[in-house]
Amino acid sequence: MRILVWIGGLSLAGALALAFVIAVALAMAYPNLPDVSDLADYRPKLPLRVYSAEGALLGEFGEERRTLTPINEIPKVMKDAVLAIEDTRFFEHGGVDYKGMLRAALANLGHVKSQGASTITMQVARNVYLSSEKTFTRKIYEILLTFKLEHSLTKDQILEIYMNQIYLGNRAYGFAAASEAYFGKPLKSITIAEAAMLAGLPKAPSAYNPISNPKRARARQLYIIDRMEENGFITPEQAAAARQEVVKLRTASDSARVHAEYVAEMVRQLVFSQYGNEAYTRGLNVYTTVNAGDQNVAYQALRRGIMDYERRQHYRGPEQFVTLPSDPQELEDAVDDVLAGHPDNGDVLAAVVLEASPRKVVALRANGDRIEITGDGLKPAESGLSDKAAPNIKIRQGAVIRIIKTPKNTWEITQLPEVEGAFVAIDPSTGAIKALVGGFDFEKNKFNHVTQAWRQPGSSFKPFIYSAALEKGFTPATVVNDAPLFFDAGATGAQPWEPKNYDGKYDGPMTLRTALAKSKNMVSIRVLQAVGPKTAQEWITHFGFEAEKHPAYLTMALGAGSVTPMQMATAYSVFANGGYRVNPWLIARVTDHKGRVLSETKPPALDDSARAIPARNAFVMGTLLQEVTRSGTAARAQATLKRPDLYGKTGTTNDAIDAWFAGYQPTLTAITWIGYDTPRNLGSRETGGGLSLPVWIRFMEHALRGVPVSEPAVPPGVVNVGGEWFYEEYARNAGVTSLGLDGASAPASTATAPAAPPSSEERNRILDLFRH
Repeated sequence: MRILVWIGGLSLAGALALAFVIAVALAMAYPNLPDVSDLADYRPKLPLRVYSAEGALLGEFGEERRTLTPINEIPKVMKDAVLAIEDTRFFEHGGVDYKGMLRAALANLGHVKSQGASTITMQVARNVYLSSEKTFTRKIYEILLTFKLEHSLTKDQILEIYMNQIYLGNRAYGFAAASEAYFGKPLKSITIAEAAMLAGLPKAPSAYNPISNPKRARARQLYIIDRMEENGFITPEQAAAARQEVVKLRTASDSARVHAEYVAEMVRQLVFSQYGNEAYTRGLNVYTTVNAGDQNVAYQALRRGIMDYERRQHYRGPEQFVTLPSDPQELEDAVDDVLAGHPDNGDVLAAVVLEASPRKVVALRANGDRIEITGDGLKPAESGLSDKAAPNIKIRQGAVIRIIKTPKNTWEITQLPEVEGAFVAIDPSTGAIKALVGGFDFEKNKFNHVTQAWRQPGSSFKPFIYSAALEKGFTPATVVNDAPLFFDAGATGAQPWEPKNYDGKYDGPMTLRTALAKSKNMVSIRVLQAVGPKTAQEWITHFGFEAEKHPAYLTMALGAGSVTPMQMATAYSVFANGGYRVNPWLIARVTDHKGRVLSETKPPALDDSARAIPARNAFVMGTLLQEVTRSGTAARAQATLKRPDLYGKTGTTNDAIDAWFAGYQPTLTAITWIGYDTPRNLGSRETGGGLSLPVWIRFMEHALRGVPVSEPAVPPGVVNVGGEWFYEEYARNAGVTSLGLDGASAPASTATAPAAPPSSEERNRILDLFRH
């Protein structure tokens, strides 16, 4: 008995001592705990998000994908799924679930699947404030923080923080962001099956990722559905239906995605310049002027135009060659490994050849699909299938190739293009950007060709020379001789210069209207001679061009200067809107994460301060550009779209280095450019009308659907005589009636003297800069 008393006394003393030590430790540790009061106004890092005018997501920037969602906006099914698997008694315990800890311990002893012992409050304490190291000290701090959180915050506040803070893989933080990342849908629309799949992610986001580990994610999902049913969150019928539901996952090639990567990057740069690094954490929402539908059509149209061109190029060969194993499982693994280094590029897919002959190619995709290519689908790669093909281009077993689905739903061998392109569309009345595609693929080439590519515009620049001529007495009826021009060495001070028309033909005297429609180089040169290069150089600045980029030489008549596609959109908008200069703009408004407007842009008004050229100049030039799309080099436009209110000009530079189409309908200006980053020949038969015009037409076919035909009002000072439009003072044979028929303009009183022939400095540029 005495021994038992001593043992009891010692045990009690030890327990009291231990309790005293713990109490002292807690007393010392508690004051050192972080202040949790700021969680009452929870403000996590929120990314910068970029939206279209209608609210479609175009892009987001920040280390963490997150959408801060108040607890009352999180659907009950999502909360139930989380509680079922993470903390069933969340609303009953005080932060530490002792029953749950005992149950977890017994489950572990019995080798039963553990249901975990960390409560949601403990996870919040750990995720927000503590490191992930597993030490006794950290566990003590976690429990203390848990009690402090439970004392300072309501259960709903704690649950809200958890459901917005937890990392769920794929750069997604919180369940709202995860719903978008994995399913491409808002959290409010989530189903029981989808909620159960997301609820499985907190335990191990990588292991239960439904995209990379679908089998494990499915097993975890079914277990959570069982738990939801056991705890009465859903009925047996709902559980059965959820188990049968096929969850549709979002992929990188999701067709519902708006491809506006270049737009999003432009916005990022603009917002960063104003907000600095806070741009990526404040939860700013930027609404652009871009129309989501127009943007997607522009993206698809440009890619199709480039791929149509690529189909006509020689085959450059497979991207890589690998040795394939004979074992089926090893084969799939080998294909997965090699294609990881050759990701799909939109609809241009990567595959590994299993067998190849001139009549059939069988290729394997990373997803296990076997693709068979025959007939016309082999034509783009005929040289690679020939018995005489060089080893580096020979298509054989183990070759990594590109394939694309045709409009006929068959497969075709193709290749990633080397050529680039650009497309931009703006509202000519405001300058608001409606669609912008800066290149074939942003991931492949982040250089924005719309705003950064300085290229020679070729004949698409001629309308600005003609516009200057209208102010010097020329009219659409002025007759100019389309005859050869020759400048000898004595005139140039260097080598002789003999410019030519694109087709090498000369049609003699013709009106300016016909000359622009046919894009006659000799006529443009004679017109610029009469106007004067210096005068024309000053005139083009009214359209937004930089004078120094367009030296005052005769080659300016052929588009030898430098422009960007965005500059061309601004310039052609002057014709489209009746003579006003507008500046392109992209950001309509910026809000914070609660929807409060931080800044807003109002469309500028077109008034006299924005006047660039006379209204009558814009009107008459419009009639000339309309003729180009009716009977000239862009006649395909009106013939395809079946509407007369289309205006524009093709442009193909010398040696077919740049291909343009610049045009408008009075409500929309659009520019297309195609060329190589390192300038080189596109092909002897490639032109702006054949390459860029089809892209423009496909876009306008969508963008103008439902838009009524526009008939611009005739401005004061313009008259119609005999079916042709004239400035009132130049009607009835006034002004410049003819030019170059006898070597001079007539009448001389209304035309400036011809400019001097090309200088030696200009001559050095001519061979490279001569433009169609």
